[in-house]
Amino acid sequence: MSARIPPVLRPEHPTPRAVAELANAFGLRVVGSVDSLETTGVTLSATEVQPGDLFVGVHGANRHGAQFATEAAERGAVAVLTDQDGVALVEPSGLPVLVVDDPRAALGDVAAWVYRTHPDEATDLPQLFAVTGTNGKTSTSYILEGILKQLGLVTGLSSTAERHIGSLSVTSRLTTPEASEMHALLARMRESEVRAVAVEVSAQALSRHRVDGIVFDVAAFTNLSHDHLDDYADMEEYYQAKLPLFQPEHARRGVVSLDTDWGHRVVQDSRIPVTTITVHPDVEAEWHVDIVEAHAAYTEFRLTGPEGRELTTRVPLIGWHMAANAALAIVMLVEGGFELGAIAHALESNHRRYADEDDTTDRDGEPNRVSAIECYLPGRTERVSGEHGPSVYVDFGHSADAFENTLAAVRQFTAGRVLMLFGADGDRDTTKRGDMARVAAAGSDILVVTDHHPRFEDAASIRKTLVDAARAAYPDHEIHEVSPPEAAIRTAVSLLGEGDSILWAGPGHQDYRDIQGVRTPYSARDEARAALREAGWEPNSGPAEDVR
Repeated sequence: MSARIPPVLRPEHPTPRAVAELANAFGLRVVGSVDSLETTGVTLSATEVQPGDLFVGVHGANRHGAQFATEAAERGAVAVLTDQDGVALVEPSGLPVLVVDDPRAALGDVAAWVYRTHPDEATDLPQLFAVTGTNGKTSTSYILEGILKQLGLVTGLSSTAERHIGSLSVTSRLTTPEASEMHALLARMRESEVRAVAVEVSAQALSRHRVDGIVFDVAAFTNLSHDHLDDYADMEEYYQAKLPLFQPEHARRGVVSLDTDWGHRVVQDSRIPVTTITVHPDVEAEWHVDIVEAHAAYTEFRLTGPEGRELTTRVPLIGWHMAANAALAIVMLVEGGFELGAIAHALESNHRRYADEDDTTDRDGEPNRVSAIECYLPGRTERVSGEHGPSVYVDFGHSADAFENTLAAVRQFTAGRVLMLFGADGDRDTTKRGDMARVAAAGSDILVVTDHHPRFEDAASIRKTLVDAARAAYPDHEIHEVSPPEAAIRTAVSLLGEGDSILWAGPGHQDYRDIQGVRTPYSARDEARAALREAGWEPNSGPAEDVR
């Protein structure tokens, strides 16, 4: 059985646009007749064509998308946008062709034209916030959406985990959708009267034109660390892939974290106005973040900025890095025109779940008012265990830097031992595997290595690389190699008891494993809860308990 591929969210009431006008607007050469033809959507996938669509055929890794024009025609496509190589491939379909040198590079602007979402044409788009960086994109985006909801706005979200349109939620396919999907999503959000949107923007999204045709009101940079060197030659090329987000073509203003040296580079190379933020007291920045209290249920921090502005609040997540993400989200809103005082007022309410037993009420017996951000991050240091037994956290982190920060956060609230359970992606950046294993061993008392998404690689070979790297760095460390992950989590639970913790890094929110190109249904959260139950411990019941 294969896991269901999530749907693409499109406007429910699209406005038809003349294909001839599209050709004229972009100076496209036309093969065939487009007279009287109208289009209502754009897609790269022939299997997802809807009647009235413009099908876009691009060069793929193994095949040219134009080969599927006949299938697109059968499903109701009215025309094909492709390059010169694709023209002959389209001919058997009988569809007219719009010819462009690079259809992928043109896709963003074309989709924006079809869906009327280009900033030069649309005056009713929601406010757009973008977050990029190696780690923290998802967390910052969810926190940002949470604050926007507390401010009373109808919100949208596009993240690695989910797409949100108000109360509607679907699982994501890519961190950042293809340009055709992104503009369809924005058009659907506009229909739903969404007023502000948080968008994760990956380096690949910028390199592959997925956010072309969009100008974000505020863009933020979290950090940069070793990752994605399967797509980029080195860290410099990876950095250069991020940089376009901080140019006028993609954003109006920026917020840059100086917690890594790469942030200073972004400030230097940006061509838009930027403000800076840091958790480091010895680093000069406009905004500073200080940790006030680290609690097992929340992290309280103080944000101070220009002109004596200050806000103290709590985020229901553990670790200084989560406080840094929350502070970054707040400064993004300030740069987007929200008053810090209004944000502070929106965050203040009767949050008993954040209060200690001795401060739930004031001297008059009234509930204390606590400033706190309300948000739920699926699969980000998500606790799936109950009140008794080992604490079990499921996390999406899959880089050495993410491991280090999350392990430190878990360690802070663990009286006993910390066990790290993880695997590595197959057919992805192999250069980071050794660092991941070494950091995982350094931050844990016990290490369990298992499988993640092997894809077309040999799972045993991936595990061996991880185990060898960990043992070479820490010969005396307790290391277990267990496959498959269903058995690994049960082994992990069996090794621990009350007061201990397990951090299962990698799968997070995902509901499948990629094995030989097949999405096999799978949930780390469900497996962890089942393992706890089988061991005699009662896990929690799900998200509602994870944030309260």
